[in-house]
Amino acid sequence: MKIAIIISTNDSETSWNAFRFANFCIGNNEAVKVFLIGKGVEAEQVSDDKFNIKEQMEKFIATKGEILACGTCFKIRNSGGTELCPLSTMNDLYEMVKEADKVITF
Repeated sequence: MKIAIIISTNDSETSWNAFRFANFCIGNNEAVKVFLIGKGVEAEQVSDDKFNIKEQMEKFIATKGEILACGTCFKIRNSGGTELCPLSTMNDLYEMVKEADKVITF
């Protein structure tokens, strides 16, 4: 099954749980892509000791997960993509949702 996860929050606990779920799905041999949009593009920076989002993101990438991040949302924040969160477009989000069997939002 192909699972698309859209994260639009910078709440550390919610983002951490979203990536934990993404990792769980990959552990069950599902194909998973995550798209960060809006405040979600801040996920890598809001990681903290209690909710280590970056650790979950790195695990996700290491196990063949794919993270895409809204380039416009980064630009609004005077920021850019990173190795973990490469810049992407609305077309990338569209294709991800179109190809997915299930779409989950956080």
